[in-house]
Amino acid sequence: MAIESACGVSPSQKTSQANHRVTWEGCSVLLDINDGDRLVFARLSSAATLKIGNKKCSLRPLIGCPFGSLFRVEMGANGSHLARCYSSCILAENAATMQDKDYLHPSSEMKDNRSLFDNNTAQSLSSEDIDAMKRLFDYICEAYFKKYPTRIGSLRFDALCLLLSMANVGAYSDVLVLDMVGGLLTGAVAERLGGTGYVCSTHFGTSRNPIDIVRMFNFSSEVNSRIVQATFTDLCIIRENDSTSFHQDLLKTEGDIKNTKSMDESIQETNVSSDRSCTSHEIFNAETRGQSSPQTDSNPPIEDDEGISVSSTTVKSISPGRQASSELVNSWKERGFSSLIVAAPEIEVGSLVQKLLPLLSYSAPFAIYHHCLQPLAACMHRLQASKMAISLQISEPWLREYQVLPSRTHPHMQMSAFGGYILSGIRICSDACNGSQQN
Repeated sequence: MAIESACGVSPSQKTSQANHRVTWEGCSVLLDINDGDRLVFARLSSAATLKIGNKKCSLRPLIGCPFGSLFRVEMGANGSHLARCYSSCILAENAATMQDKDYLHPSSEMKDNRSLFDNNTAQSLSSEDIDAMKRLFDYICEAYFKKYPTRIGSLRFDALCLLLSMANVGAYSDVLVLDMVGGLLTGAVAERLGGTGYVCSTHFGTSRNPIDIVRMFNFSSEVNSRIVQATFTDLCIIRENDSTSFHQDLLKTEGDIKNTKSMDESIQETNVSSDRSCTSHEIFNAETRGQSSPQTDSNPPIEDDEGISVSSTTVKSISPGRQASSELVNSWKERGFSSLIVAAPEIEVGSLVQKLLPLLSYSAPFAIYHHCLQPLAACMHRLQASKMAISLQISEPWLREYQVLPSRTHPHMQMSAFGGYILSGIRICSDACNGSQQN
């Protein structure tokens, strides 16, 4: 078993940069069991347990270990427990296994680079430098895409990376997101910003879009303070001559979203009994036994589909998704956002994008994700007709994973052949285009 979760600073400790890669009590981790056969999100605590096969093991040995550590189930005097595996033991076992293979016989003809001697001079990056470049949203997105793709709108991790790239998300950016994929998009943008700039999750109407997945990133209070929410009405500048039409369009948009949400809730209620019966492939299936300590975290405990709770003992910290201050909203009204990312696969995006684009500054890039091509094609036609954007293009991400093993390197036999579609472009001043066209 491997701890695949990465990065994040303990909200209860002010540690040095070297300790940011070590787990602590109360942090969220992604457990990879049997090399991807089972993926489990869990919050580490002294009372948390995990069932592996017919054995129940405590997760306490995972506390204080570096992210990426490997564990195996061993039998002891007190029953089954998790013991950490070190790289030297793993390398020795692999070497012993490889010696018994026929394809490594010395008499076989060598047509590859298996005899290449690596003296660690080809590149200067250390293992810590390489680990620091890894992004946590890759693991989280891959885990949800494998087990519950509908919860994140079938958003594959390569499509998510393409969204961030096309929207030019970087340090000190102010990114506007319409996140209806559980908070995965918001967390990915916040991780890319690295505690600089702001990510504003907007929504239509009074009900906020859930961003529960953000808790899995183990963000520090500094990063959480950069994740804010604001309604579309608060971000808009209403002109006196078109306030009536604006309110009519806004009420129509809110009504469409409410109808879509009510349909989704009715579908979820009818399928709740069948969802609760799936226990072998649950993402949230870590559990606690015994007396739970008082909850001091501002976030609610992680719960699985069976109602099992993992209690947290972390101290109170800043929660992500607070309401944006009036100063921030006023500054965004004056200079606009630097980019826009939309991931709303369950609603019609054409009219929404036309309302959100005026919130951007001129020449700001935007990227819209959808798992179907037709809604993006209709949205692209609207933007072309209204002359609100240029450089419009629809992209389809393509991904092929390879199995890399001695003498048998080939593409995986079972892969996802579809990663959705992305509409990207650059916002321009439509009034100027109309004026130049009249002249």
